[in-house]
Amino acid sequence: MLISHFPRVQLLHGVTPLEFLPNLTRQLNGPKIYIKRDDATGLATGGNKTRKLEFLIADALAQGAQHVITQGATQSNHVRQTIAAANKFGLKSTVILEQRVNDGSVDYYQNGNILLDEILGTHIELVPGGSDINAALQAKAEQLAAQGEQAYIIPGGGSNVIGALGYVACAFELITQLNTLQLQPSALVHATGSSGTQAGLLAGIAATHSNLPVLGISVRAEKTKQEHNVYQLAQQTLTHLGLDPAILPAEKVQANSDYVGEGYGIATAGMIEAVQLLARTEGILLDPVYSGKGFAGLVDLIRQGYFTADDEVVFLHTGGAAALSAYRDDFSTHAAYKL
Repeated sequence: MLISHFPRVQLLHGVTPLEFLPNLTRQLNGPKIYIKRDDATGLATGGNKTRKLEFLIADALAQGAQHVITQGATQSNHVRQTIAAANKFGLKSTVILEQRVNDGSVDYYQNGNILLDEILGTHIELVPGGSDINAALQAKAEQLAAQGEQAYIIPGGGSNVIGALGYVACAFELITQLNTLQLQPSALVHATGSSGTQAGLLAGIAATHSNLPVLGISVRAEKTKQEHNVYQLAQQTLTHLGLDPAILPAEKVQANSDYVGEGYGIATAGMIEAVQLLARTEGILLDPVYSGKGFAGLVDLIRQGYFTADDEVVFLHTGGAAALSAYRDDFSTHAAYKL
């Protein structure tokens, strides 16, 4: 099917690579592991939100907006990419950062993504964890309107039917790559949070009748809630595409919340090991909040025998390595280096 009738701007550098991970495959003695490199989308160090922003920024421009507003956690990858995309198209931006992690290090509050947000240039407002952040977005939009600026609200993670189109497009792209390489994966595994990536993938896969199983490793919500959120958005996305949402049965939506740990953005031993494992076998950097926990889930499932040596598995790397420096205390073996 075509999605070319939806407004879209160009942000991606091109088709992201699908790479085989031979060293990791040998080390885990499990399935053949491939990685879809959506960390390589190209916008301000890359990440999965760039795909969503191609459609969201286009919609903002089509509506005549001069200012975009969005929200996220202190170390939000989405916020970084949104500011960069707004800059590229001459839009002002305001970001509302929710302090979901209250006991982070100095690096957490001053380094990583938040440092890049400041370099990119934006208006930052901080709110405590648990705030009604959607109400804060609406209030900011109304304030800007009173000042004569038309604002466009982008939800957290870019996760609505417009943003999800980015991962409908990714599903089409990945299916083409799988056909070219003659791969038949047992699963496509990725970190799932605000639901837009998984919902878009599921909608795109359903639209093409590709029957590729998708497993989201939750980084925040428990299984039932995450699956509900993903299913609802996937159904809405299919309707937005002009398709019958019944083509996606509820049982196709699978999430695993066993790897969240103590909470969103809080490091786990599994995440730290997974980040180091991929870096030291394949030279690829994950992030500590999303892809690190998602990959930790994949590694643990392989070790449990969930996937066999006869399987092929694709991991979708959603980016975010820019946040690693905010978690320096969790990774560094040296408190300080001396010359």
